[in-house]
Amino acid sequence: MLELIRKIVFQVTGKNDINYDTDFVQDLRLNSYEIMNIVSAFEEYFDTTIPNRDVWQLHQVKDVISYMEEKGLEV
Repeated sequence: MLELIRKIVFQVTGKNDINYDTDFVQDLRLNSYEIMNIVSAFEEYFDTTIPNRDVWQLHQVKDVISYMEEKGLEV
């Protein structure tokens, strides 16, 4: 799952220094527009909808991985 998240984030932002503990704002310096683009890419790839209330919980790569696994969305 980590490799998939890396791939999606790279496709959207061009940033590739991503690991399990990478924080989207603190480490990658992403703005809200970039974060929403990443969320949209996740939604498209996993064919799901991520409610806004849940987006606020996805600070780090590990949060996204846990969220997708909790929702039963696998690679």
